[in-house]
Amino acid sequence: MSLARLVLWRHGETDYNAAGRIQGHLDTSLTEAGIAQAQRAAPVVAAFEPEVAVGSDLRRASATAAAFTELSGMPVRQDKRLRETHLGEWQGLSGAEVEHGWPGSMAVWRSDATWSPPGGESRVEVAERAFEVVSELDTTYQETALVCAHGGLITGLTARMLELPVELWPSLGGISNCHWVVLTRRTGTDRWRLTTYNGGVPA
Repeated sequence: MSLARLVLWRHGETDYNAAGRIQGHLDTSLTEAGIAQAQRAAPVVAAFEPEVAVGSDLRRASATAAAFTELSGMPVRQDKRLRETHLGEWQGLSGAEVEHGWPGSMAVWRSDATWSPPGGESRVEVAERAFEVVSELDTTYQETALVCAHGGLITGLTARMLELPVELWPSLGGISNCHWVVLTRRTGTDRWRLTTYNGGVPA
């Protein structure tokens, strides 16, 4: 038994997103705009007709997932392995503050998926813990799985699912708030193909 399709849905806007601050594992809340984004996106996400739905246990993801549950009636199981990248000493800071305290490190982090901020984890590590969740779903379900999580995790997991060389991971762009990635399994194989990247509903 194996999944045919995987939908990775990023949470809506948070107050930290709006302020340009780094969240990581900080448990931030959706703004009113973020709640509206989730409500607009939920019908499209529900139209994928997922067989199972799992999500990060951080509030910004669970509140986004709640818009899907309210519409579809399907509960979203929480899994802390789907949390965003832990960014260590950078959490809560702006990009300018990171650059001031660790000159040049932000550029290194963006260009090297194996590098981790001080006290944090790398994108490769994040992708591996998320990949564990998908692998477990893969042994139980055979249609579509929905994952409601975070931008950094989704980008890393997408690269991992596509088996991209690690040096190419930074070539994937970011995922906008409440946008999604769709991966479909190649018929008769264990390989995945990318069918939608950063798809979303117009504001």
